[in-house]
Amino acid sequence: MVETLSVLVLVGTGLVAGVLFAVAISVMPALIAMTPDRYVDTHKLLGKRYDRIMPFIVSGSVLVDAAFAVRAHEAGPRALFIAGALAMAGVAVVSQTRNVPINNRVKKTRPQDLGPNWPDPRRQWRDWHLLRTCFAIAGCALTAAAVVLS
Repeated sequence: MVETLSVLVLVGTGLVAGVLFAVAISVMPALIAMTPDRYVDTHKLLGKRYDRIMPFIVSGSVLVDAAFAVRAHEAGPRALFIAGALAMAGVAVVSQTRNVPINNRVKKTRPQDLGPNWPDPRRQWRDWHLLRTCFAIAGCALTAAAVVLS
């Protein structure tokens, strides 16, 4: 069971870090380069499935990291699992308090209603996304180190 959970937490943290990294280096620059109306339409399409599964994977990773921290016999792996759980919790907090509210505003925007005074959220969304990407990469690395040392 421990081996299975180790694989799951590594896959979970790796998926989150990988997806967020890919969005940061490829998707976001493309979205910023688009005209506002095209951006709004594309943003709506991108979030349809991502928004349903990523919170589950992030939360699951936090819970498994925390469970491993509780059962760790040595201080080193325990500290790494705790740090990994906190980093992944950082992903969740930034996502839910910063990126998701912006996503919700964009989803309510109709491209035909965009005007010259439209408050373009792309750069702000990108900045918050980069923070949660750093949390995710740290969470994945800390979890991997903890699993290796366990």
